[in-house]
Amino acid sequence: MPMIDNQDPRQCHLGRILAYQAVEDGDHDFLIFDQEHYSYAQVNTLVNRVAHGLHHLGISPGERLSCYLDSCPEYVLLALAANKLGAIWIPVNTDYKGEWLRDTLERSRPRLVVTNRRLLPRLMEISPTLGVEHIYVTLDSIEEGAVQAFEDSGLQLPTPARAFFELLADDDSEPDLSTFSHSDTCAVLWTSGTTGRSKGVMQSHNVWVQAASMANVPYAPQADDIILNVMPLYNSAAWVTAVFRALVAGISCAVDPHFSVANYWQRVRHYGATQAFTLGAMHMFLWNAPSQPDDADNPMRVMQMVPIPDDVRAGFSKRFGVRTIGPGMSQSEAMMLLSQSFEKPGGWPPNCCGSPVPDMELQLVDESGAEVPFGESGELWARPRRKHIIFNGYLDDPDATAAAFDGEWLKTGDMLRRDADNNYFFVDRKKDAVRYKGRNISTYEVEAVARSHPAIADCAAFGIPSSELESEDELKLNVVFKKGASASEEELAQFINDRAPHFFVPRYIELVDSLPYTPTNKVQKYQLREIGITAQTWDLQQSNYQVQR
Repeated sequence: MPMIDNQDPRQCHLGRILAYQAVEDGDHDFLIFDQEHYSYAQVNTLVNRVAHGLHHLGISPGERLSCYLDSCPEYVLLALAANKLGAIWIPVNTDYKGEWLRDTLERSRPRLVVTNRRLLPRLMEISPTLGVEHIYVTLDSIEEGAVQAFEDSGLQLPTPARAFFELLADDDSEPDLSTFSHSDTCAVLWTSGTTGRSKGVMQSHNVWVQAASMANVPYAPQADDIILNVMPLYNSAAWVTAVFRALVAGISCAVDPHFSVANYWQRVRHYGATQAFTLGAMHMFLWNAPSQPDDADNPMRVMQMVPIPDDVRAGFSKRFGVRTIGPGMSQSEAMMLLSQSFEKPGGWPPNCCGSPVPDMELQLVDESGAEVPFGESGELWARPRRKHIIFNGYLDDPDATAAAFDGEWLKTGDMLRRDADNNYFFVDRKKDAVRYKGRNISTYEVEAVARSHPAIADCAAFGIPSSELESEDELKLNVVFKKGASASEEELAQFINDRAPHFFVPRYIELVDSLPYTPTNKVQKYQLREIGITAQTWDLQQSNYQVQR
């Protein structure tokens, strides 16, 4: 299992790492897509062929390629080929269509877009105004028989689209990487857009390598490990916790195109997967699914789930027979912030995100930029101790880049608090926190209390502007019940009142069928704030319920 030295800048380039793994352990599986297995040597050969094909099209270092397709082998091949060519790959959310898709691609300004047959009609609808020179479409295979299979199918691609296999040049020699640096921007990741319009985060090779190497520490990879990834490949977490984490460790990564609650453990068994990472509500959906006698009969050895309450984490570990890794904290702009990747005397306190990673200096500040005392919440600011371990700025947006910094400090937009032992605890996104009657209320903590109600499948707490004071909000809670379960708004208010400070009881409660999720199962609270109060919203002040202080 040839792991790279992430302290050597010469090794911290994704193209060089792939070439290295292909030499050191070329026969070992790197990528697995259902029944298709690709060794490190095979992936490296295909990547080189795609890189030469891109070069023949005139794609130069620094130019951009967009990936608008579902998870597939070609996705990884294109990304790594771009990196060997010095170009920049830009994943695009596959939920986007129409004006959202047009806006993202126009801001990406790619010379080439790769898509698949499912998404091609959406792309062709807007393509005449985009000015994209090349559109390639993935088909059923990238093997040598793809040409004949395509011809036999009678499929006609609309102009100017061409089949992806046409990108594969006959030349599989190693491209010249001698002029490229670990600090070069190699990808742009559009933020999830949970709090507003997404921004293009420019990532260097080194950011990916350092983050993936740090992520590997608590997993303690073994030679026969197989990582299962069920997150879409346009999400940075899919790469840093799975594809690139496998690459830097020389282990295998199995990729499924979608997360399925009903089939998750079946897919774990199908792949023989031993490691996994889940994000947002994924693991809560697994936890809330009906128990099965064979829940623990699976090859999974270790999982990390972010975020997850400590009481659920212990039960999840026992029920499914897996070792669970404590949560950490990262974001697209700074992929290494907090971690529980090392042992702490006395253990980690409940619901702690960890302590600062060695390469990052952190502080919590108030609105004036002054550091807050222990126990008080403040915005997390981060300052790297080494170069090129946070993002290179926002794509074509110097104003947003400047606004994200105060001198050398990156303003993360996350509210946390810490104790005297340097343990950090997540409070809320700064834009999601609710200020009411002089108090800063953590919607994250309100949700944690509400989710412990046996009838609740998921919920979202957020602020509604107060009619009494412009600078403050009223707390609203939208609730989705488990199938067949129910409770009245008064019962929910009482449940929260019994278990939390009285100001956690929401002014408004609404029982809804669903919440607006991103494809990575994060709730898009800005949409809920835009909807606000409806005719179905329960109002505490219009009810007979009395909050007990």
